[in-house]
Amino acid sequence: MPARLFVEHALHSGAELALPAGAARHVQVLRLQPGAPLTLFDGSGLEWPAEVLAMGRSEVRVRVGEGLAVDRELPLAVTLAVVMPANDRMDGLVEKATELGAAAVQPLMSERSVLRLAGERAQKKLAHWQGVAVAAAEQCGRARVTQVHPVQPLAAWLQALAPDDSAARWLLSPQAAQPLQALAAQARAGGGLVVLSGPEGGLSADEESAARARGFAALALGPRILRADTAPLAVLGWLALSA
Repeated sequence: MPARLFVEHALHSGAELALPAGAARHVQVLRLQPGAPLTLFDGSGLEWPAEVLAMGRSEVRVRVGEGLAVDRELPLAVTLAVVMPANDRMDGLVEKATELGAAAVQPLMSERSVLRLAGERAQKKLAHWQGVAVAAAEQCGRARVTQVHPVQPLAAWLQALAPDDSAARWLLSPQAAQPLQALAAQARAGGGLVVLSGPEGGLSADEESAARARGFAALALGPRILRADTAPLAVLGWLALSA
């Protein structure tokens, strides 16, 4: 199977272009030669067969074929709004969320957050996580890449949420929560879904109240306490396998 590579700019049938640095390094590591096939995608939902034209020390040129529509997305556009887990667990969360079909990941900070990011450090982490999402999309066959949004405080993010009658909002919580199957029946295919998940110590009572006030329905995942990076993926996995 040809290597799949993400290209940040829009692709066009018949175009001849130099691959961006990251994709070019991948081709060089694979030691592909002129004439070798590739599959490119630009996040638009199309895959583009391509052929290596020339290999240089720092440049790889390819010719792009006819774009093919690919539909490997979930019927719901799911955003995982997660208070960031500590110890680099966020890397794995972004990777698996992309594989399972999340449209977006929104990193958050809450009262009980262990990991706190701001300024240049937050920007570097964001770029790193977006790179993780790109690599996961290349591997899993998606023609779209999960978008990782800039880090925000939970309170500010909740306050900025606009009313949206078409999107369901779920809050992972053991408090007065409904089972997943009951809430899933209320989520409409073609609409959106936002799943809010807390940190290792959970959201505070005030934070849960603020989320409920913004239309989030409490969701329970059973009798076991799941880790902060496991719980949102469990919901996403259920949705992916039920699609």
